[in-house]
Amino acid sequence: MTRSASLDLLKWLAIVAMVGDHLRYLWPEQEWLFVTGRVAFPWFCLAIAANVARSSALKPRYLYSFLLFSLLSELPYRWLDNGSQTLNVMPTLALGLLVAWGVQQRSRTTMSLALAALIVATLGSEWLMYGLPGVLLPAALLAALRDGRLFWLAGLLAVAGNLTNSWLLQHPLQPVSLLVMFTAFLSVPLGLELLRRPWPGRVPAVGRWGWWFYPLHLALIKLVHAIP
Repeated sequence: MTRSASLDLLKWLAIVAMVGDHLRYLWPEQEWLFVTGRVAFPWFCLAIAANVARSSALKPRYLYSFLLFSLLSELPYRWLDNGSQTLNVMPTLALGLLVAWGVQQRSRTTMSLALAALIVATLGSEWLMYGLPGVLLPAALLAALRDGRLFWLAGLLAVAGNLTNSWLLQHPLQPVSLLVMFTAFLSVPLGLELLRRPWPGRVPAVGRWGWWFYPLHLALIKLVHAIP
């Protein structure tokens, strides 16, 4: 399978946005980092959708990596944010992958796994970062990759996922809340446009190190935060 420079660029931009968002633990007064960080989750979901669209069969190792790093990431995530009411983001992405696979391949196995993922996401939505909308987002982005006119559905799910944040839900008309929702929605057409345009230059691949980056950068930010 030919590597996509545009897809690798999307992953890099999502990583940068994610790190910026998490730097709020060091500089909580920098609200703009929270706003710009809203593109990270939709773009990771879009990367999942693009990978599913490019694959001809279910890839168990891809799912196993999500499950493994869901476990490995929970301790550093909880260490960094011990007040969080949700799990780290990896379980949401893992369930979203299963739903997207079901939409893409529609075999008995993938559709059964997708149904199981939807049941888990529905029952456990309050414990999932971005909730049920976040689990549905990769599948909606997969549909948008097939038909660009459906971008609005993925955009609404990106907004709904952010509204699982209790503060945003309680203060939807605050300027920062409106900026968050606008940024979350806009991330979808921006990401889709980035993938559709061939990137002329070479982009370093986001390889297997990317799996380790998530828990390790959470731990590093916590260590820096703990320095007097």
